[in-house]
Amino acid sequence: MTHLKAWQADILLLTVAFIWGTTFVIVKNALQGITPFIFLAVRFLIAFVFLYVIYRPGFRILKKPILLAGSAIGVFLFAGYAFQTVGLQYTTASNTGFITGLSVILVPFFSIFITRQLPNFYVLSGALLAAGGLALLTLSPNLAFQKGDVLVFFCACSFALHIIFVGRYANQHDPTLLAMVQILLVGLLSTMMTVVSPQEGLPHSWTGELWWALGITAILATSLAFLIQNSVQRYTSPSRTAIIFATEPVFAALTAYTYGGEELTSRALLGAALVLAGILLAELKGSS
Repeated sequence: MTHLKAWQADILLLTVAFIWGTTFVIVKNALQGITPFIFLAVRFLIAFVFLYVIYRPGFRILKKPILLAGSAIGVFLFAGYAFQTVGLQYTTASNTGFITGLSVILVPFFSIFITRQLPNFYVLSGALLAAGGLALLTLSPNLAFQKGDVLVFFCACSFALHIIFVGRYANQHDPTLLAMVQILLVGLLSTMMTVVSPQEGLPHSWTGELWWALGITAILATSLAFLIQNSVQRYTSPSRTAIIFATEPVFAALTAYTYGGEELTSRALLGAALVLAGILLAELKGSS
């Protein structure tokens, strides 16, 4: 990929957030007939096969540096999905959405210790605005602590570390190979979880709707999305990436309202506005 400007990279990352957000309804419907880790295993393995057939990396993917870097990033990616999936069994969806969104706040603070780069005032302010918007979008008025909240907090930490480590390794390795190793590792670890977890099991029927959901999430939301992230994140900062990814619940809410028949309240609209305000603050002032 040719050299990109920061705003071009941000638009591509925003496209990734759009894809992830708009597939929420599809995944929600698909999970009615399949267990979470089976869904993740099939999704990520299909995504890997798709990328392998298109790019045919051969033995390049087996080189030690790319395996180590991709595995280091992939562990955090898998942990994010795993903690979120298990945590959802013990807490509410609104709690899960907000706590996962805390990765927006965690990325700048983790970056201080990992990259030794202090984010500026505007990036931190944008992150706080975005987190406030996520709270309005996802928190219910009667928020109660659930034991799964701790697991989902680890999910937020994992996703934050995934963004940071993609930023660290994206300049050092082929982005396609880096994405493929991550995706394969998540698929393999998810497959292992289906074996050790007593709650997992094959679905009774593989319906057309289920295969449609697997195809959309595997190709668009996994193969292409992570390929874009690994390719363009080198042209922007991890903190800005985290804030851009905070638009995912905005797109999810709009999709749920348009196609899922869910109510979009004035409170949710205010939350969406705060998220977008945080992005604009970081985008317009964060690089100064």
